[in-house]
Amino acid sequence: MRKIQVTIDGAEFTVEVGNLSAKDGFVTMTVNGVPTRVAVSSLAAPESIQWAVVDTRPYELLIDHDLRWAQSAHGRHTLNVRDLDAGVARPASTDARIKAPIPGVVVRLLVEVGQEVVADQPVLVLEAMKMENEIRAARSGRVASLHARPGQSVKLHELLAEIV
Repeated sequence: MRKIQVTIDGAEFTVEVGNLSAKDGFVTMTVNGVPTRVAVSSLAAPESIQWAVVDTRPYELLIDHDLRWAQSAHGRHTLNVRDLDAGVARPASTDARIKAPIPGVVVRLLVEVGQEVVADQPVLVLEAMKMENEIRAARSGRVASLHARPGQSVKLHELLAEIV
């Protein structure tokens, strides 16, 4: 079962998606703990009218190819989709330098210089391929420096922070 976080106009929903090969076209998803039957048309043609049936209620949608927004009869809604099952591999670093495991854009910093952190604590959020990834401390210590700022594009293995 895949677990994703969908944010629509600031409201967060945790969605668990089960078997996608249902014979009747419906998939049972759990949305914030509530089982829901959903059928969706193909998203293969970006920026075309799509449809979804949630339980028994039909919806027409226009969905951005990059999943940044969806438009319904009620207006345009901002989207953010994050795969909660996706792990981000971090290159091993013996000197406690945190490097970008993938190219992307720094969304937000979660620590400050001088702050004490513990191993595996989130240090910053990096967006790559429309997904937000928490970049975590490799070990406990004090944040000696931050080499990234929100909105900054970073390359693979670029130095983001140092912990001593």
